[in-house]
Amino acid sequence: MNFRRKNSSEEISGFLDQGTHLTGELQYSGTMQVDGNFHGSIVTNDTLLIGEHAIVPADIKVGAMEIHGRVFGNIEAKRRIEIHPTGRVRGDIHTPVLIITAGSVFDGRCQMAGENQEESSTDNRSTSQKGTDETY
Repeated sequence: MNFRRKNSSEEISGFLDQGTHLTGELQYSGTMQVDGNFHGSIVTNDTLLIGEHAIVPADIKVGAMEIHGRVFGNIEAKRRIEIHPTGRVRGDIHTPVLIITAGSVFDGRCQMAGENQEESSTDNRSTSQKGTDETY
């Protein structure tokens, strides 16, 4: 049996070059690099690379993501998100692993907990709120 290791530095299967303007819904397999402007939504189980000159106002659901350009919208990644020094993100992030390099900008909320964790924090909020309403 042969096992191939996939990572972002391997072969790029799709590319939107600088100067390209595209609007719509993008679905693909493999690794896609965006260096132009893309507006809409992006969905994949694989890797998305946002180049340094890219401007991407989109809601994004990916396996993994590297951000070197600008992203405006919510991002959900199954494995990890990396924001590099030239990267700018404005929107909410949901991922188990988030790497924010010095010099990058992230303006939004991040959720790294699972669904069960979210439910228990909701229960804690309602319990503590009840406690503050009681008088002794």
